[in-house]
Amino acid sequence: MPGPLLHVGAIVTCSHAGMAQPTAPNPRVLVSGQPSVTQPTPYAIAGCALTPSGSPCVTGTWTTATTRVTSNGQPLVIAAGLSTCVSNGTPMLVMSSQLRVIAM
Repeated sequence: MPGPLLHVGAIVTCSHAGMAQPTAPNPRVLVSGQPSVTQPTPYAIAGCALTPSGSPCVTGTWTTATTRVTSNGQPLVIAAGLSTCVSNGTPMLVMSSQLRVIAM
C-alpha cells in the first residue's frame, strides 16, 4: 500500500507516547531536505510511559516498507508501514511526516 516516505524529521512515537528516532538515517535519499530511513534501521525510543515492570519500549523496527522504491538496495520506510516495538510488541505510530513524496 502506498504512503508518505518517512524522514528523520517525522514525528514517530511508541504506543505509550515515547519519542522514536531512527538510529542510522539514509543520506542517499533526501525528502524535504532531510535524510530518509531504510527498513532495517532500528528506532531508539525514549520516554516510554509504560512502567519498568511493564517492559517499556526501548527500540522499534518496521516490518513492512516500500516494495517498489529502494535506496542502496533497501526498502524505504513509509507512514503506512507496520512496525513493532521490540520489548512488548506494540506498534510505533507516525504522528506527522512530509506529504510531498508518496511511495509504494
